[in-house]
Amino acid sequence: MSASDVARQPDAPRSLSLSGHVGFDSLPDQLVNKSTCQGFCFNILCIGETGIGKSTMMDTLFNTNFENSEASHFEPQVKVHAQTYDLQESNVRLRLTVVNTVGFGDQMNKQESYQPVVDYIDRQFESFLQEELKIKRSLHSYHDSRVHACLYFISPTGHSLKSLDLVTMKKLDSKVNIIPVIAKADTVSKSELHKFKIKIMSELVSNGVQIYQFPLDDETVAKVNTAMNGLLPFAVVGSTEEVAVGNKMVKARQYPWGVVQVENENHCDFVKLREMLICVNMEDLREQTHTSHYELYRRCKLEEMGFKDTDPESKPVRVKEKESELKDAERELQSRFEQLKRLHADEKAALEEKRRLLEDDQSTFGKRRVAAQLLQAQNLTANGKKDKDRKK
Repeated sequence: MSASDVARQPDAPRSLSLSGHVGFDSLPDQLVNKSTCQGFCFNILCIGETGIGKSTMMDTLFNTNFENSEASHFEPQVKVHAQTYDLQESNVRLRLTVVNTVGFGDQMNKQESYQPVVDYIDRQFESFLQEELKIKRSLHSYHDSRVHACLYFISPTGHSLKSLDLVTMKKLDSKVNIIPVIAKADTVSKSELHKFKIKIMSELVSNGVQIYQFPLDDETVAKVNTAMNGLLPFAVVGSTEEVAVGNKMVKARQYPWGVVQVENENHCDFVKLREMLICVNMEDLREQTHTSHYELYRRCKLEEMGFKDTDPESKPVRVKEKESELKDAERELQSRFEQLKRLHADEKAALEEKRRLLEDDQSTFGKRRVAAQLLQAQNLTANGKKDKDRKK
């Protein structure tokens, strides 16, 4: 290790005791107050076949009516519809975006079902990345539209997952936190439901699908999250209708054979889903989206753009940009070489033409000189004969 490396290394932090009250123990309260003033955002994606109960489940989860229009089974392609709502509970404000997949599973080509969902998630990542890359950023006021949780509604067949379910979840598991739920669980008996859950988890594991696992690093929620991880996928029933049970009104579904209470844990897992999704792990879902799924997208995109961490201090170097500059310079040199090569060839051709013309002129001159010499010799011969004739 060189002396410069030793000089750059900071000293290890030292622990000191305080002789009196300072006040930074109020930082958690400051953070809570600031967060409460700013409000929170949460974006939830609902994937499932038309009529499986996605809208009803959202209304039940948040105790409100999101006023969704009915969808048909004859959509030519999947439409990803996002609607944002401002909710408030006590003094906490939540900006909730519900993203619905209209017409999912109604197409013959299964790729047409999941590809619009993948494209939507990527567009939200790209939008956030472009905001980050701006010189003048405004992330504090930017509406984060990245999907924090995906509720994947599984049809209560009681047998196994459909191929579309496996393909879609496999395409999405690196992009979003997937929480699988069995919809309309009141249509399956308890024994069949238990076997169905085991079958679903077995198929997910064997196909390498990574679903969201409730975190265990926080001791305060580790025990309950461990128990809830063992109950996935949640078997849920949704309803906004209230039915009289005994002396009180409860949310339930009324059937000729009896009443299924939504918030009765003996009837379904709705309460567990609401506790895990909203009350206990909502902030972890937001954090996982940013630190895991978005970070993966960001890293891949920056590498495509030519950024690489090459030096020990991880300073980004735009390799592709330099490669492009070198290639441009190489193309320019090649162009100049070709131009000089053509110019040389033209000059060589011109010289060859001049040499040919000169040789032709020399040949013509030689022929003319021989002819002149021959003519001169003939004239001399003729003049000699005339002189002899005169003397005679």
